[in-house]
Amino acid sequence: MHEPVLLLETITALCCQPDAVYIDGTVGAGGHARAILTASADSQLLGLDQDPQALTIATTQLAEFGQRVILQQANFDQLQKVAQQHHLSAVDGILLDLGVSSMQFDQAERGFSFQADGLLDMRMDPTSGETAEELVNTLDEVELANLIYRYGEERQSRRIARAIMKARPIWRTTDLAEIVSRAKGGRNAQTKIHPATQTFQALRIAVNDELGALERVLPQTIKLLKPGGRLAIISFHSLEDRIVKQFFQQEAKDCLCPPEYPICNCSHRATLQIVTKKPITASPAEIAKNPRSRSAKLRVGVRNEE
Repeated sequence: MHEPVLLLETITALCCQPDAVYIDGTVGAGGHARAILTASADSQLLGLDQDPQALTIATTQLAEFGQRVILQQANFDQLQKVAQQHHLSAVDGILLDLGVSSMQFDQAERGFSFQADGLLDMRMDPTSGETAEELVNTLDEVELANLIYRYGEERQSRRIARAIMKARPIWRTTDLAEIVSRAKGGRNAQTKIHPATQTFQALRIAVNDELGALERVLPQTIKLLKPGGRLAIISFHSLEDRIVKQFFQQEAKDCLCPPEYPICNCSHRATLQIVTKKPITASPAEIAKNPRSRSAKLRVGVRNEE
């Protein structure tokens, strides 16, 4: 089982205590969850994941903790609903480890990686929703270019979209990667980033509605945390991190009215204290051991007293 990113930093950020209640909204293979349960004697943990394969692995990895663990298949945008089903309303800590796990990247048949040949799927829950193959082969050129630009921040999105349109139908990851690479003029020796990285990111985000789910879950975390409870979120690209950062900044303010308003009309009160003015990143040693950790950013907040 691979080591989860920023493991020690995450456990420290959550200030794990005995007899506490935690939620891991992206339990994956159970690496962070195991560390939380080990660091907090007699604590309980609710783990969610939309990937049934991940939950099967997590069930095995966390079996030793018995009834201290509850695992359920669900997208984390259903966090509050699932917590209420298990009679959880005031929890001590919530962790969200965003994006795709190494396990998912390493399974060619899931279609997340441009480095291994597989069908263009990219669904975190492989039982529902549109696949990347459907998007690639059904969107018109403008829609495709806009998707790649918005979610991949790819400056050459129009050129890539035109190349995809000419090559359709496309079913396999390596075929798409080659089409994108040719459209961008091949691999640049000055950068280690593969030409298809941003396009694959964009498709994956769109397929799983990752940014929408993140925007929906963030207000739910505030409602679930008890005063003094901690929220830890690990992001892996600027789009995710920007949403988390702006949410933290918003919830740390007493008033959200425009500056020109002479009197506050919003009645908003700060719900969160920001612990990390700058995000925590992986150490050189961790990056050397796990190169995927190089883009990880951890932000931490504490629920204010009501």
